[in-house]
Amino acid sequence: MLTWEDDVEVHALRKRGWSISAIARHTGHDRKTIRAYLNGVRSPGQRKKLEEDPFEQFVTYVTARLREDPHLWARTLCDELEELGYAQSYQTLTRQIRARDLRPTCDQCATAVHRPNAVIEHPPGEETQWDWLELPDPPASWGWGSTAFLFVGSLAHSGRWRGYLASNMTRPHVVAGLDRITRRLGGLTQVWRFDRMATVCHPASGALTSEFAAVAKHYGVSVAICPPRRGNRKGVVESANRVAAQRWWRTVADDVTVEQAQASLDKFCRTRSDVRMRRTRDGRYNVATVAAREPLSAPPAKPFPALVSEARVVSRQALIAWRGNEYSVPPELAMGEVTVTERLGDSHVDIATASGIVIARHRLAAPGTGAQVRDHGHVVALDQAALAASGIGDRPHRRKERIPPGQHAREAAEVLRHNLKDEPTTKTVIVDTASVIDLSVYERAAQNRTQLP
Repeated sequence: MLTWEDDVEVHALRKRGWSISAIARHTGHDRKTIRAYLNGVRSPGQRKKLEEDPFEQFVTYVTARLREDPHLWARTLCDELEELGYAQSYQTLTRQIRARDLRPTCDQCATAVHRPNAVIEHPPGEETQWDWLELPDPPASWGWGSTAFLFVGSLAHSGRWRGYLASNMTRPHVVAGLDRITRRLGGLTQVWRFDRMATVCHPASGALTSEFAAVAKHYGVSVAICPPRRGNRKGVVESANRVAAQRWWRTVADDVTVEQAQASLDKFCRTRSDVRMRRTRDGRYNVATVAAREPLSAPPAKPFPALVSEARVVSRQALIAWRGNEYSVPPELAMGEVTVTERLGDSHVDIATASGIVIARHRLAAPGTGAQVRDHGHVVALDQAALAASGIGDRPHRRKERIPPGQHAREAAEVLRHNLKDEPTTKTVIVDTASVIDLSVYERAAQNRTQLP
């Protein structure tokens, strides 16, 4: 590589009439190098690349993704690129984005927050932080409207977190999320910390509600409510919220079900979040290792018996979807709306009409298994209703069957015959003379022929 000083000297010697070989001997460089700088093929101060840049093939995808979403995390982008064959490191990706200036500036969302934050110590096994995260624009097939909700729980010491997808933020969904997340985190801490959510406390005073106090007693934990205007008091779970929104929710496809999305979130937590490295007093360990060392208490054998109710639309096959399975209802409710109720810890699910009358009770199948639980009476009634609605009768027609004309067909045939008798019988026959063939022509040709051809 030539510096700018060397490049100036090479061009000056060339203008004096020196040959390329003489310049190469004088400067101590190869003749091909001198010729490349003189012809403008190479530039001073830039080394020639010895091999093809492995990042070059990903530039188009990175540019397109950052134009679509200027706030996309580089870590999220790295997750996507790894699925496409990217084998370099995360640091290489960020360096390439900076060096190539691939991230556009978003002037609409430019904000700055200048506020000091205190460092809060979290001993092992002391605190679990909880929070709701609103997720905009869920897939239309979920039927949840314009917003889905993710209940997030995080161990304050290790940073391990899990989430629970829900259609709304009612108290039964809070209890269901608490139980599910607690068991996946590995156990109970001493304290549960919440912000001033109305399902846990009275927002004005911060005092626990009597309903949630029973939940806390069932699990044997203390409850801490964040003081007012302390937005950074539960920063661990808020950090998990940002990761869930930026690295997981942004990449959820439109054609997945709720159960598939929940499974993908659990997989993301195990394979992406739990492998993060944490600095501890004993050295650097990943989140899963630090969390395994926390002294957590075992959760109760059964969850708190809260009633979780959601509305469902019955399919044309008289089935409703619930927790990744399908359950039957009487055929009269097909295409109608029903309410599904499950008491946490019970082994059955109740299905009621809009007026509150329970019309079906089924044994719960394992969530997400795709099982179809149908009552025998519902199956028979559905078959009979389908046959009656089709107008076929007791059985469908066979492919080869004798079906003579019926009464209506015979009456219509008599009318046609009567009309045919009343029509005049005289018919005019028109002969096309152009199509008459004169056989005498063939006879004369045969008489003049003396031998066979």
